Amino acid sequence: MPFSHHSHSGQYCSHGKNTLEEVVQGAIEKKMQVFALTEHMPREQDDLYPDEIEALQTQETLIELFDAYIMEATRLQTAYAPEIKIFIGLEIDWIRPSSTRWIRDLLETHRFDLFVGSVHHVHTIPIDYDREMYVEARGRSGGTDKQLFEDYFDLQFEMIQALKPPVVGHFDLIRLKSDEPNADCLRWDTLRQKISRNLDFIIGYGGLLELSSAALRKGLSEPYPAKSICQMYLAKGGQFTVSDDCHSIEQIGANYDQLLEFAEETGIETWNYLTEGPFSNDLSSSKIQFSSIRIAEVKDHQFFKEVPLSVDLQRYIPAPSS
Repeated sequence: MPFSHHSHSGQYCSHGKNTLEEVVQGAIEKKMQVFALTEHMPREQDDLYPDEIEALQTQETLIELFDAYIMEATRLQTAYAPEIKIFIGLEIDWIRPSSTRWIRDLLETHRFDLFVGSVHHVHTIPIDYDREMYVEARGRSGGTDKQLFEDYFDLQFEMIQALKPPVVGHFDLIRLKSDEPNADCLRWDTLRQKISRNLDFIIGYGGLLELSSAALRKGLSEPYPAKSICQMYLAKGGQFTVSDDCHSIEQIGANYDQLLEFAEETGIETWNYLTEGPFSNDLSSSKIQFSSIRIAEVKDHQFFKEVPLSVDLQRYIPAPSS
């Protein structure tokens, strides 16, 4: 069965396309059976992206926009219930220690079915928006990719310790704008240790890694996480869910055929999908329920027989944020 636990729309994300309802309709058209709506959380004024500043967004308008998203997502969840299982969530942005307060306030204010834990900033600078910002963040780390990668995975460790997200988004996003985005992160011993530490912690609290096809549409040779990290995670007993991190209807399920092939080559035998929410507002006690499906069953679904999946879709999104 096809599913995705990470998605965005142009209605509530400045670097996306299409309304939220169009995204839901697109998921139905492409035979999705489980689909999570996970718009970005509001951020502080100092953390607005260039496209948000250009659109005259502010911290206050992002909060208002997010509240409107919750209302619309709730309407769509009910309206399309006969055709698709929709879950309402958010993608959190862990930027600085004060992010904890913002995230906890959101989780206490709204009812969510899940949330995706992500890191898009290091030293409060976006590391996946463009190359210029990546280089600036790298300079703050000491000037090398290795140093920036280490800081990224340390920040990710802070995030998973504080929040224990049920789904960890694009685990190795940091490689996207690096000098060698397709090189093995585990080639550095210090990074291997930090990555292993993070994976152990995720497994310890019962979290899932997102196997994301977004990396493929952005030109990387392997999804997030890369094969070596996936194999390390599998060896530890870790489990995966699957996402497209779509920002437009064209990106829904994009490159899932390649994702399926990658999973088989890597030794991933099952994918997990959300069956029931919401989780408790007590972040230490998740009530989310996932079920698993074997890759062999996924291959036989009509989704992989009828929907064209492997295309270059980068042109649809003006900015490369995740």
